[in-house]
Amino acid sequence: MRLSDSEERRTKIVINSIILVISLLGMSQRDPFFQKTSIAERVIIDLMAPIQSFVTGIQGGVSSYIEHYVANLNASKENKFLKTKISTLQNEVFNYQELVKESERLRELLNYGEQFESQKIVARVVSWDSADDYKVIRINKGIKHGIKLHSVVTSAEGLVGYVYRLTTYFADVMTILDANNRVDGVVERLRSHGVVEGYSRGRCIMKYVNRTEPIILNDIVLTAGLGNLYPKGMKIGYISRIERESYGITQHVEITPLVNFSKLEEVLVLVQKQDEERQNAWRALDKKSEVGEGI
Repeated sequence: MRLSDSEERRTKIVINSIILVISLLGMSQRDPFFQKTSIAERVIIDLMAPIQSFVTGIQGGVSSYIEHYVANLNASKENKFLKTKISTLQNEVFNYQELVKESERLRELLNYGEQFESQKIVARVVSWDSADDYKVIRINKGIKHGIKLHSVVTSAEGLVGYVYRLTTYFADVMTILDANNRVDGVVERLRSHGVVEGYSRGRCIMKYVNRTEPIILNDIVLTAGLGNLYPKGMKIGYISRIERESYGITQHVEITPLVNFSKLEEVLVLVQKQDEERQNAWRALDKKSEVGEGI
């Protein structure tokens, strides 16, 4: 039986409507926002959500703690490394500054020694007498380095003493603070003579200065060049105390050395080329005097 045109159109509309409804139903089922849940699923979700939130919070806290711990550990290691590096650099700077200071002292010492016609040997002070009064100091140069007995020892500031004992690698110096070390001195301003020897408390005394000599405080005292030991014109110290008694022919004169023995580090040893000849001559004179006395 053949359908009329109007019935055929209605049939097509119905079929198309059914297909459209089925398509929309399928799309709504695939969309998660519109997915329907059962009562059991809703109960499980409501129970598990707080637990999941708690677990998630713990995970985040642990992760954050670990990240901060690792970051702090790395920062601590880096800080320790930087501190070590800074300490190393500070030591290097300190050593460099010490080398510069030592170089300046040695340059000044050598420049000072140019005025003396003798072999010059730079030595370092390695020790001093146990009493800490600096009457005797030890230097790190000896016979092997060309040091000789009675060689004069000085610094850029002034006279130190002379070598009185020798070994192969070391030498002992009797300083002007020792009472057994007598130096012929002269007051620079007046040319007044006297004998300088060790006294006490790091000072020297100048004996045999005539009571009438108008010396004053801070007058500089030099070596007089007598006695065949110390060259003329070496600075010894300055007059720091004067006592004039109403009797006697001399005055009490104390001298403070220009050399600060407590801070003495390097010295210049002046080795006279004629030392051996002079010593031989003195020995010959001693022998002649002994023979003369025997006669």
